[in-house]
Amino acid sequence: MKNSFWKISVAAVALMLGVQTASAEKVLKLGTVGFLGMPIGDAIDQALIPTINEVSGGKLTIEPHYRKSLCSEQSCGEQANQGLLQLWTSSTANFGNFGTALAIFDLPYIFKSIEDADRISSEWLAKKQCDIAAEEAGHICLTVYSSGGFRQLGNAHGPVHVPSDMEGIKWRVTKSPIEYTLIKNWGAVPVPYDWAQLYQGLQTGVVSGQYVATPWQHVAKLHEVAKYFTEIGGSWSGNQLSMDKRQYDELSGQEKEWLHAAAKAFGQKVQELDRNWVEDGETAIKAAINEWYVPTEEEMKQWRAGAIDAWLNAKGSFDPATAERVLQEQGMTDFIAQLKEAGAL
Repeated sequence: MKNSFWKISVAAVALMLGVQTASAEKVLKLGTVGFLGMPIGDAIDQALIPTINEVSGGKLTIEPHYRKSLCSEQSCGEQANQGLLQLWTSSTANFGNFGTALAIFDLPYIFKSIEDADRISSEWLAKKQCDIAAEEAGHICLTVYSSGGFRQLGNAHGPVHVPSDMEGIKWRVTKSPIEYTLIKNWGAVPVPYDWAQLYQGLQTGVVSGQYVATPWQHVAKLHEVAKYFTEIGGSWSGNQLSMDKRQYDELSGQEKEWLHAAAKAFGQKVQELDRNWVEDGETAIKAAINEWYVPTEEEMKQWRAGAIDAWLNAKGSFDPATAERVLQEQGMTDFIAQLKEAGAL
């Protein structure tokens, strides 16, 4: 009888300890459109989750929900505000539904290269803009990163070296005002067209070109029907990882440290994976098309000139001094002069 009582007592204590351990673990639910097999999903799986588990000793964990299984980009931010989840990812453009703090990342030609974008964002720009976002958007932006590098021009019509080569060609655009302005200013005819139908549209001639990040062009096999590419860059595919500010403020100081350590590891990993993704996509495309054209610096001035209206339209959504510092650090003095002459900077 005594042995039975002793066993029951030990079991009860173990159960109580187990309950205490379980209650000590805090789970942060993450909603994302990313998925395993692409840089965002893989970086969550390979860096964000393992790092937070390691630094917290399992006291703070992340529960990911991939492929819009929980929400789309904007609705993920809304659900975070409602307390239905804690963490979410989105493009910097869709973060604009909550404030303009990250709008600077969407300015065409704010970055000259992937390397410049990664370097400047990591060194100071992301922190500066995320601090602003925390105050105005109700979300703590933990890191800003690329998803696909830069958009590049691909078309089924023929070689495009300067904007005048696009004159009158029907070019697929999304609902982005910036993209619409760029395509129109470069001389093409902007045609809103569904992504899912784009391959067929290029094949049949309903549209003849697109302005999409190269890894996605490769994934969609657009290079099979669009055999002419032009490396003009311009629009960087910025993304962000955030946490609802109210819920963030409820974390202890130690928990915040764990979260920021994991976000840093995630940012570094997604940067690495994304660069490889861009390089692999471009290598595959180049091997299968008729031309991959890289404009000269003089020709690039013409492409950048087409972006000035987009900067003018965005005035008030970014700090001119910050934008000028970004451009200056990349030696883009000519573009600064163009923007200032037009009153965009």
